[in-house]
Amino acid sequence: MVNLGLWFDLRGAPGGTGPTARRYGFTLEMAEEADRLGAHSVWVSEHHLFDDGYLPQPLVFAAAIAARTARVRVGTAVTIAPIRPAALLAEEAAVVDLLSDGRLELGVGAGYRAPEFGLYGAPLSGRILRTDVIVAEVRRLWQTGGITPRPANPDPAIWLGYQGPKGARRAGLLGESLLSADPAQATPYLEGLRDGGHDVSRARMAGALNLWVSEDPERDWPVVREYLAAQWNSYLRHAAEGTGQPPPRPISPDRWRERGLGPRPGSFLIATPQDAAAELKRYLDGTPVETVFVWATLGGMPDELVAAHARLLTTRLAPLLAA
Repeated sequence: MVNLGLWFDLRGAPGGTGPTARRYGFTLEMAEEADRLGAHSVWVSEHHLFDDGYLPQPLVFAAAIAARTARVRVGTAVTIAPIRPAALLAEEAAVVDLLSDGRLELGVGAGYRAPEFGLYGAPLSGRILRTDVIVAEVRRLWQTGGITPRPANPDPAIWLGYQGPKGARRAGLLGESLLSADPAQATPYLEGLRDGGHDVSRARMAGALNLWVSEDPERDWPVVREYLAAQWNSYLRHAAEGTGQPPPRPISPDRWRERGLGPRPGSFLIATPQDAAAELKRYLDGTPVETVFVWATLGGMPDELVAAHARLLTTRLAPLLAA
């Protein structure tokens, strides 16, 4: 059994496609609809200074989702830990957990964009080690009552969005969950848990996969490929800011599609619910991945396309994965 979540970043199309307030309101409506339809989880993520309106404060938005839903789990994928004091992160997460009655899935990452660290006056160097320290301190504050009030859940999940085998092992050594749906990371993660003296039976992985579900993939691909290109060209352009590197070349959506399912940029699957479920089960077989979340929207899609996709994910794909 694999749980399915919906992922939102609150971006519009490059150049803007309407008021940001409308996108925020619509995304909350989609979270409510996902909750009504029995979705497992809704995830939001964080970036700063994107000109297409990327969500900068995922825990603030997660609090709004928590207040307007009753059952769906509410995740961050991710919030950037080393630009925040540990106590602030612990308190904000505890408030979301209380509002949701224990439904928070706190995903944190080390970040990488120099402009974001500059905005907060935080050093970019040493960010991974600082993230380790902050995560341990958040856990300590929750467990000891170092912040008040404590979370509703006495032991909220912390998902570490560390990349590659070294990152997966790092998450294991810390005894936390790994925010990755990459099967290649399962072995170093489990080894890290063992070497850290943690119970391997508690291993948990979850993460994003680049996937779009359609009743007619060939019919819908020309539209999907347009928004896929808009989303990732924007993302890669912003990722290069502050690096001194030349702007990246535009992606080739058709080449991404040829590579099929994968957890990283450069791969993309568009398939019917039945084919997507079969491919996901094959891809994740033998791993401790318990949840995958996929984009409900790409690159500022019109609301009606997002709503249709969210319903298809929740009512068609999710039951097949749960079977």
